[in-house]
Amino acid sequence: MDPITTEIVVVGAGPGGYAAAFYAADLGKKVILVERDQRLGGVCLNCGCIPSKALLYATHQITAAKECEHRGITFTTPTVDLARLRAWKESILTKLGGGVAQLAKMRNVQVIQGRGYFENSNTLRVETDQGQQFIQFEKAILAVGSRPALPKAFDLGNPRIMTSTEALEIEDIPESMLIVGGGYIGMELGTVYAALGSQIVVVEALDNVLAGADPDLARPVVAKAKKAFKEIRLKARVGKMATVGKQIKVEMEFDGKKVEELYDRVLVAVGRVPNSADLGLEHTGVALDDKGFVKVNERQQTHDPSIYAIGDIAGGILLAHKAHKEARIAVEVINGESSTFENTVIPAVVFTDPELAWCGLTEAEAKERGIKYEVSKFPWSASGRALSFDRTDGMTKMLIDPESDRVLGVGIVGAGAGELIAEAVLALEMGATAQDIALTVHPHPTLSETMMECAEAFYGHATHTIAKKRAAH
Repeated sequence: MDPITTEIVVVGAGPGGYAAAFYAADLGKKVILVERDQRLGGVCLNCGCIPSKALLYATHQITAAKECEHRGITFTTPTVDLARLRAWKESILTKLGGGVAQLAKMRNVQVIQGRGYFENSNTLRVETDQGQQFIQFEKAILAVGSRPALPKAFDLGNPRIMTSTEALEIEDIPESMLIVGGGYIGMELGTVYAALGSQIVVVEALDNVLAGADPDLARPVVAKAKKAFKEIRLKARVGKMATVGKQIKVEMEFDGKKVEELYDRVLVAVGRVPNSADLGLEHTGVALDDKGFVKVNERQQTHDPSIYAIGDIAGGILLAHKAHKEARIAVEVINGESSTFENTVIPAVVFTDPELAWCGLTEAEAKERGIKYEVSKFPWSASGRALSFDRTDGMTKMLIDPESDRVLGVGIVGAGAGELIAEAVLALEMGATAQDIALTVHPHPTLSETMMECAEAFYGHATHTIAKKRAAH
């Protein structure tokens, strides 16, 4: 094939990659998007955020039906048709992937399916089904993402030992399932399988699950999980695994003792690793850190002036919306604008039951950095809306600067926390004070009111709770 030339080549069509390609095209650039998978959308769309949220929603209906009895509404025991559940989930992915492909076509973004390999700082070789295609480019945006980590000790080549990718296929409902890792992936997928009927044991090496969140916010999630799961083991370490018939024998250490147990399936959810190998990056000026992530500055520039990196491959928080923001910054910098990632507020959401979301400073971060703060909390047990659908296990929490009253961070735990956190992100981006939020009229009865009342509580006059009045400055 003859070489083709373009202004920008984007390698990887996940939420960062296709966002970068589309934005660059919208700004009038000639763009080629290279993706090795059949369907666009990357990990997030195909085997991450979207399928996991679909399964969480579907299986939550089982839990919701059970929880209706005390309201005088009783359902018969639900039956689960896994083939139809998988087909429904797949239909969502097909629709979204097709939509991304259509948007690329409408923007005249050329999509080349194949594996990209850098020959040098301005040439990408793509291995396609039709042979090799060489692309000469002015700038490249690297958006090749990450994959689930699977330590060698656990990689037995046995399909009963899964990463999140395989777990999302829901091939069966195992009677017993061990989840190694109590981060958001382990806890979310544990929620799915527990609702389907699996006996879940979570093993976490640290002294708490969901380590990034403040412990008081994680507490309601853990309390609900302890009821849904068989067990959560903290400060526990998994040693060896071995195949025993149709089960996996697992050796682990916890509570000062060693045990051997058999499980039908094991989910390894101990983090993610970058897809930086076999890209030809050694033929460019791109530098990697000791974990294999591409080193970038706050303008998404690598050590090679022709190559930018965004999303998971660039390290930091491995979240789709962070990749999307970085995509915008990279394209704007290529376009000659002075964009930067500095001081960007990136929210985190854990879609467990209840959901957990936060943005800005956590208490742990504020203490570590020596930043002064005051805490205001509003319990959802005082929310009429939360009471109306039996979800009073939530809480809204603010960290506020005691001198300026500016909001430094917000954490929310409760039903729909992921939808509520955006107001807090906007408040932080706008430099809002607690008073700004307290004076903003929120509709009643809604969970959004808990933001307003949390801010009011800081001043000692929240309507639906008694709050200690602040001392005058």
